[in-house]
Parts: sequence; C-alpha cells; structure tokens
Amino acid sequence: MQVETIKGVRVVLYDGPPIARELDANDIIGATYGLEVDLIAVPVENLVDDFFWLSTGLAGAVLQKMQQYGFRVAVLGDISRFTAESLSLRDFVYESNKRGQTMFLPDRAALEARL
Repeated sequence: MQVETIKGVRVVLYDGPPIARELDANDIIGATYGLEVDLIAVPVENLVDDFFWLSTGLAGAVLQKMQQYGFRVAVLGDISRFTAESLSLRDFVYESNKRGQTMFLPDRAALEARL
C-alpha cells in the first residue's frame, strides 16, 4: 500500500487483493496501523461484485469497520453497471457522497478535487 498526502490528508492507495469479506477490512486496518492515515482509497477493481449488492451486507460491514477505526473511505472507479440495476445502491452512493465519510468517485482526480 502506498501512502500519500493529498491536500493535507494522509491517504492510503489500496492495491492489495480484492476485498471479498469483512475480515479483509481487518487486514487493511492492520496494515495501516501507525501510518497516521485518514482515508483509504480503494479502486473498484479491488472490490468483489458482492460489495455493490447491498443485500449481501458486505459493503456495510467493511465500511462500518473502517469507520469504527477512524478511516474515511473512497471507492474510486466506475460503478454505473451496479447503480443502473440497484436503486438502493444509487441512494446509498448519493447519501454517502453528501456526508463524505464514504465517497464513491470516478477517479483519483475527483478524489483530489473533493479533498
């Protein structure tokens, strides 16, 4: 994992294996321990499809775990194929982006603009 400071925010750019279960969040949190990271940026490619089907509970479990440990999360990439099929996901993305604790953004440039 690469750590960068973007506009004063310490960001981990996650490049590990796909996040496929809640325990994967524990691994990420453990790997960032002591790095004084504020935000974890996860490319869409590093999330299994089940993450985007809210009925599986995976997104809620992973995001809640990261928030409990004080991290904000940015999911970077195109999720339109999922939001096209799920009104619940569209609403979740909209509400998440309003609050800013979890953000769904198209790319790194959008993340930099948002910070």
